[in-house]
Amino acid sequence: MSETGEPTVESRPALKRAIGPKLLFFFVIGDVLGTGIYALIGSVAGQIGGALWLPFLVAFGVAFLTAFSYLELVGKYPRAAGAALYIQRAFKIPFLTFLVAFAVMSSGITAAGAAARAFAATYLQPFAPWPVLPVAVGFLLVLGLINFRGVAESVKINMVLTGVEISGLLIVIAIGVYAAGSGQGEPSRLLEFDTEDRNLLLSISAATSLAFFAMVGFEDAVNMAEECRDPARIFPRSLLSGLIAAALIYELVALTASLLIPAETLSAARSDALLTVVAIGAPAFPLKAFAGIGLLAVINSALINMMMASRLLYGMANERILPPVFGAVHPTRRTPWVSILFTTAIAVALVVTAGEDGVRKLGGTTALLLLCVFTGVNIACLVLRREKVEHAHFRAPPGTPVLGAIFCGYLALPVLSGRPASDYAISLALLGVGIVLWGVNRWWIGRPRLARKR
Repeated sequence: MSETGEPTVESRPALKRAIGPKLLFFFVIGDVLGTGIYALIGSVAGQIGGALWLPFLVAFGVAFLTAFSYLELVGKYPRAAGAALYIQRAFKIPFLTFLVAFAVMSSGITAAGAAARAFAATYLQPFAPWPVLPVAVGFLLVLGLINFRGVAESVKINMVLTGVEISGLLIVIAIGVYAAGSGQGEPSRLLEFDTEDRNLLLSISAATSLAFFAMVGFEDAVNMAEECRDPARIFPRSLLSGLIAAALIYELVALTASLLIPAETLSAARSDALLTVVAIGAPAFPLKAFAGIGLLAVINSALINMMMASRLLYGMANERILPPVFGAVHPTRRTPWVSILFTTAIAVALVVTAGEDGVRKLGGTTALLLLCVFTGVNIACLVLRREKVEHAHFRAPPGTPVLGAIFCGYLALPVLSGRPASDYAISLALLGVGIVLWGVNRWWIGRPRLARKR
């Protein structure tokens, strides 16, 4: 115990190491698949036109480059703090570290918020046309309870839901194969680009900036490092294979959607785009069955993102960048209960204030925040190569951290990326909250300590 009566990091119960390579693989693929493809494919089509497959392919390339940097760093430093830990070790600027931690936490929460709104506004409606906002809030509260229940239970739920959401995307792919084999669809749409309002490069950049939301999630795995068995050994294969599998599924779904439906129809459908693909490509298929799969997909996406956000806060508390209360572990459930409560409250606030276009706004904000973080992680990977560790670990291929930093930075720039101003407004508002919390934390650390009574 410290002089203030708070438990030290050493006296707290450790997180349970419950995740092996199979669970980690499903964690990665389950986090990458989900809200992005189920709810934003129509918005991506509105940015690029019929060549819907291209932005997903480019987004995968950028994500894959950055994944190499994450693998090198998590192998060297297998702890729960993730990107913020790497930034701190590389640059040793506490304020920058806090902003990165808050950005990553915010990205998990905005992603969960996008999933909550997709759950309530899109996939639940065929079953029960209930008001969107109360349902989305209740959805997040239930996820908080599941997260509190325990990591093993949460990741096993993720494993089951991942199988369900993959089945939904395989249904879409099967519909595309059947339609193409029977002469339906229009292959020429695959090379159509919507360049009415801007040049080709800006159209591709804008679509990729939004499609990148569908590729994020792999970075969440590093925040589970303290709950994995032998993370230095199992991370490379599980993370890369999960990312490749997700990218392949995305490409096939994008090709199917573009073959069967014109881009303007997909764009008008917005978050209902995949439901539209199923309804047009296979009219006899029960649409409610696919909507049920979509419900489980967005549940899975939100659950994994909320798990990540709470574990990040826990890791930052152990690094003394956040007040130690966020490092509190429940004595029986052995989960970071204060961090779970805090992140759930922020998610609810975002969902309440996001508005009707919340899926696109929160999805775009998630991609922007993570592109900025990924730029810093790629640079940190290069800087930290001067720091040696005693154990063997993965090393990123030559040049990949440099290319990752360049492409992530490009997609985050306001003019070049072509993303809407609302993404920057929400991101700056969240970081403004982070700056306030930084000041509170500085006061907490420097507050006068009461002498113990004798």
